Amino acid sequence: MKQYLPYIIVMSLVTYLIRMLPLTLFRKEWKNPFLLSFLYYVPYAVLGAMTFPAIFTATGDYVSSLVAAGAAILLAYRGKGLVTVAIAACLCAYLMILLFHG
Repeated sequence: MKQYLPYIIVMSLVTYLIRMLPLTLFRKEWKNPFLLSFLYYVPYAVLGAMTFPAIFTATGDYVSSLVAAGAAILLAYRGKGLVTVAIAACLCAYLMILLFHG
């Protein structure tokens, strides 16, 4: 445990500085529309980039994942809620695996 203490201290400092520096350096309100829209959409883009590839490996079967993703995209496009989309995608993947591999 003693050997990990320097690593924990360094990572604590790095994490603290990453969160503290923007608060202390940028005190004025930002008015640049491009920067504001960029900062607004970055979390959604990162979440999509992390989630979308995992969709196709979640079931272990590419076809069932593709059908589930297609159903989710279609329902989301039609304005359905997150819970409805998630449940429908899970059911599609489950049924595809049950019908063709069960």
